[in-house]
Amino acid sequence: MNLLTPEGLVEFCLGLPGAWADNPWDHDYPVIKVGPHTRGKIFAFIGADSVGIKAGATREIADEWLHRYPADASLMAYLGRSGWNNLRWGGDISNEEIFEAVQESYDRVVAGLPMKARPVGGHA
Repeated sequence: MNLLTPEGLVEFCLGLPGAWADNPWDHDYPVIKVGPHTRGKIFAFIGADSVGIKAGATREIADEWLHRYPADASLMAYLGRSGWNNLRWGGDISNEEIFEAVQESYDRVVAGLPMKARPVGGHA
């Protein structure tokens, strides 16, 4: 298994239609947004060994990650009640599942954008 890196995850995210990096809090790694540059919405919070994603439309759906991977999935600070989780790589969650979760987060966020703000080729 290849080691997942923050840079590799950023590269994957930026390959999604309309995705762009931002660093509004001057952290080591960016957040990845989709939508207009003036009002884009975050779909991935990149960390040194984890990614924050919109894991479900509700907290109950997002909790499935916590039950499946109690050592590697956790509620995101401040956003957890809205269905956001941190998924840590290098543990029990496979790289493939991390990439799928990021794609699903992207899809959820794109679906919440107004039609005119959705990227061409983005899922909805």
